[in-house]
Amino acid sequence: MPAVSVNNVDHHDLTVRVAHGADHGDAVNQVLLFPNEFEAAQRDYPILFRRDDRGVIYAVALLGLDPDDNLFLGSDGDWQASYVPAVRQRGPFTRDALGGATAIDLSDPRVSRGGDGNPLYLPHGGTAPYLAHVEAVLDVIHEGQQINGPLFAAWQSADLLRPTTIEVDLGDGQSCAITDILVIADDALDALDAGQLASLHASGALRAAFMASASLDNIPRLIDRRQQRHGN
Repeated sequence: MPAVSVNNVDHHDLTVRVAHGADHGDAVNQVLLFPNEFEAAQRDYPILFRRDDRGVIYAVALLGLDPDDNLFLGSDGDWQASYVPAVRQRGPFTRDALGGATAIDLSDPRVSRGGDGNPLYLPHGGTAPYLAHVEAVLDVIHEGQQINGPLFAAWQSADLLRPTTIEVDLGDGQSCAITDILVIADDALDALDAGQLASLHASGALRAAFMASASLDNIPRLIDRRQQRHGN
């Protein structure tokens, strides 16, 4: 069923449960992330970069070290981190590429009429807090899509992105390799001249680079989380 635009007449009694799980597409070890999320996301997740089939760069938050293993996904439908990436936080809601009307997938099992979830509208038709929150999340996604291109172009111009493979020691003789990724090259960051620093700072790209670089300190925490979950 295609998503339909929400309105306070047809959907006055709709409710949505906030729940995460494999059934909702959350059992993944990486999730798309936008630059305007870096500040919140870098507290919990390593931020890595990839290229799609067209060579376009995008950011991901690393959620786990095994395929389809989200180490932040709780068994009772909660997400155990201080920040949930916007594409997983939006639930059954979408918005077109132009940032237009908010739409909902009515076939999503989290959606019901008069159920025990969060109402979209107040009794007299006003927007309920939950829908206002969802619209703010969709704004983050839309704005992030506009930021992606200029930010990554600025980083490439300054030679800040470097392809690498991260080898991770999981303990007990186990290891894994995170391949086909790009990371911020700290030596290139340190070598920026005054003009580059000024330009990157003015656009916000410098701060984003430092946050992405610092986020890699979360890899040991991810290993600890995996060991606690899998008993290693």
